[in-house]
Amino acid sequence: MRPASTVTVLGAGSWGTALAMQFARVGRPAVLWGRDVAQVDTMAKTRRNDRYLPGAELPACLQITGDFAGAVGRAADVVLAVPSHVFRAVIGETARFARPDCRVAWATKGFELHSGKLPHEIAGEILGSARPLAVLSGPTFAREVAAGLPTALTVAATERHFALELAHSLAAENFRAYTSTDMVGVEVGGAVKNVLAIGAGISDGLGFGANTRIALITRGLVEMTRLGVALGADRETFMGLAGMGDLVLTCTDNLSRNRRCGLALASGTSIAQAQKDIGQVVEGIHAAHAVHEVAQRLRVEMPICEMVYRVLYQSLPPREAVKQLMAREIKPETA
Repeated sequence: MRPASTVTVLGAGSWGTALAMQFARVGRPAVLWGRDVAQVDTMAKTRRNDRYLPGAELPACLQITGDFAGAVGRAADVVLAVPSHVFRAVIGETARFARPDCRVAWATKGFELHSGKLPHEIAGEILGSARPLAVLSGPTFAREVAAGLPTALTVAATERHFALELAHSLAAENFRAYTSTDMVGVEVGGAVKNVLAIGAGISDGLGFGANTRIALITRGLVEMTRLGVALGADRETFMGLAGMGDLVLTCTDNLSRNRRCGLALASGTSIAQAQKDIGQVVEGIHAAHAVHEVAQRLRVEMPICEMVYRVLYQSLPPREAVKQLMAREIKPETA
């Protein structure tokens, strides 16, 4: 680990808090920044984040602050754990205050809505090519990480030693990190799985059963891989934690906000009400639009993601979406 190795996590939601907790538990000097001053003050006093991780006790050594410039300026590494729609703004602010030798990573999942760019492309635009960059992704529910349950994820970076150092600074007997250089594949997996999880929630909410769910997951993995390969990713990445692992987790467990959104939509709940009831950002809603645009541009066939998009943005009834999927032309499975 480098001297002055403080890591600052930007975003005091569930995942940002859980990541900061893990860094602190392992013994790395860690700072957690949150935008909501009242929430940050309460967290600092109570050593809890009851809004997003009720019941979890924050490590005594974890520093909590609302001072963005101070939190970023002291960091050797900055990790963004913010929703995709604010990623560009937050990384722009990070560029203003980060030290020249500060490395930047993120746990943000999703394409930028208006441009269709992945996080590493946005980061490269703003931070330049000289600064080491990394992405953390995989099958990781924040509540389970906060509780100290065994977890594994993937760290992909522009420089191998950065991925390795981040992995070591998270690693413990309850947490294992694997390294990769395929940032595109890891990011595509993290974006597309949220769309498919909404689809899985809709399917289960309509009562279609286990056969339907596993067909959706399996064929969804094919769609994810197609898009990733078209964008330059390694096919093997999608068989790992950031691909199949994250997809299966998000499609099958009700801790997934995206799955819960799909369940709500199947019951007739509006999109706005579903988001309000869930109480946190449902990334798959934005991702469905972005994935649709990117797939159209690259001419990549993604029928399941397309139907989720049409349910969300074109008012297609969920049962009609399933009917249209089942009526598609018969073709070889590997086509």
